[in-house]
Amino acid sequence: MDKQTQSQARPDQSRPVKLDHHDSVRSHVCQQISTEVERLERRIETLRLTKAPHAAIMISTYERMINRKKGFLRKWNMQGSANY
Repeated sequence: MDKQTQSQARPDQSRPVKLDHHDSVRSHVCQQISTEVERLERRIETLRLTKAPHAAIMISTYERMINRKKGFLRKWNMQGSANY
């Protein structure tokens, strides 16, 4: 295939696709972020039970990460299925 034929084969190349409008993508992103939040919450609980020297800093960092992820879910109206 020459260059001219290749460019004609993909006329939709410049068409913008809004992935956040597709339910399957939204569902996958919501599930992924929810799983990440749950994992971070478990890490926090583990850190609270141990006496690691920098546990407080790590807990604070994880809590900020959780807040940002939950904020993202709220911003994109995904909080309903994740209970945030």
